[in-house]
Amino acid sequence: MTPITCIVLAAGKGTRMRSDLPKVLHAVAGRAMVLHVIDGARSLAPDRIAVVVGAGGDRVRAVLAKTAPDVTVHDQTDQLGTAHAVLAARPALEAAAADGGDVMVLYGDTPLIRPETLAALAEARRVQDAAVAVLGFRPADPGAYGRLKLDADGRLEAIVEFREATIEERAIGLCNSGVMCLDAAAALSILDRIGNDNAKGEYYLTDAVAIARADGRSAVAVEAAAADEVLGVNARSELAAAEAALQARLRLRAMDEGATLVAPETVFLSADTRIGRDVIIEPNVVIGAGVSIADGVVIRAFSHLEGCTVDGGATVGPFARLRPGAELGRNAHVGNFVEIKNATLGEGAKVNHLSYVGDARIGARSNLGAGTITCNYDGVGKWQTVIGADAFIGSDSCLVAPVTIGDGAYIATGSVITEDVAPDALAIARGRQVEKPGRAAELRARFKTRAGQD
Repeated sequence: MTPITCIVLAAGKGTRMRSDLPKVLHAVAGRAMVLHVIDGARSLAPDRIAVVVGAGGDRVRAVLAKTAPDVTVHDQTDQLGTAHAVLAARPALEAAAADGGDVMVLYGDTPLIRPETLAALAEARRVQDAAVAVLGFRPADPGAYGRLKLDADGRLEAIVEFREATIEERAIGLCNSGVMCLDAAAALSILDRIGNDNAKGEYYLTDAVAIARADGRSAVAVEAAAADEVLGVNARSELAAAEAALQARLRLRAMDEGATLVAPETVFLSADTRIGRDVIIEPNVVIGAGVSIADGVVIRAFSHLEGCTVDGGATVGPFARLRPGAELGRNAHVGNFVEIKNATLGEGAKVNHLSYVGDARIGARSNLGAGTITCNYDGVGKWQTVIGADAFIGSDSCLVAPVTIGDGAYIATGSVITEDVAPDALAIARGRQVEKPGRAAELRARFKTRAGQD
């Protein structure tokens, strides 16, 4: 394996986002943009990943410490351009120079680049022994993007900024994404010679091409398969566009792997969603982070899942909510207007209507009737309800935790259970019904008099 060092630039202020949250921490498909980029870098099996932070750096560091503790984080104190930002990771560049191979420069606000595109960029640099390889793309409207100007041999001659381009150069459709792969042995030398003799007084990474060619080294351009791969997010509208593009990919992948999405455009997935074969997902389903769905599951319309696992053959919804910690066993049923939180349902267990099950263990084949509530919170702490196998919980029952209901027990409808129930026992905990003949007519007459309706 050729050594490779990945440097992720994540120091931008993100002013146009109008947000207190650092730009690179805004989520796409349930994951911070910078983590998508780090995932892409990992696909190259790099020797090291360095992330350069600036505005909001402490918050970015905190997220990376939890989710990517193996990356190194470097500060760009002053915002003096992209080349200046790369040089903020000088220790990583020095290690890369010693190892040889490649230095891949990525951007923390560009979350859609495919692993195969990054691999093709690195391979092109190596095969052609170029000092620099630049990732290009062809947008429908090139607008003010920098253009990649190729020479007669098809090699990269220059990156021309739009404001400096001639009419002929502006007609070039191949644009600069900013993503770049450099020869690790030459990277520091090239970067250290980039100057700031420009209107903004900044150090631009694009100047690496001119310096490499002046050294007698070549530069190459690699075109991304789709323009949306290099979509950079600088505003909320672009964040929405990135979300739409990634959702389209995730839906297509789920269908290609054997799931049926009845109305794909209405289903929203997370980057880490795992969906098995022969799963059916009906319209208007939202799947948050940390969800695993096994083969043969049916997710009915208008359901919301996050942080849960659903075993094979289970049915969820319609209008169900599975919250973090929910675990559904094989062939379990969770029906309409049911919420499950931090609870396990055994094989074949059913909670079909209008119920809340939180901090609970439900045994195999047990049935919870409509309106069942596990009363798990006393205002201070959370407590657990344990229901054994083959139990029946009558409708409109409240199970006040901590409480255990044994195998095969039967809870009468409308009961408030505050004590453990033995296996195979019948528990009734409700007021006795009393009937008063003729009293209904008397009450109506009294109420009319009180209301002045005589």
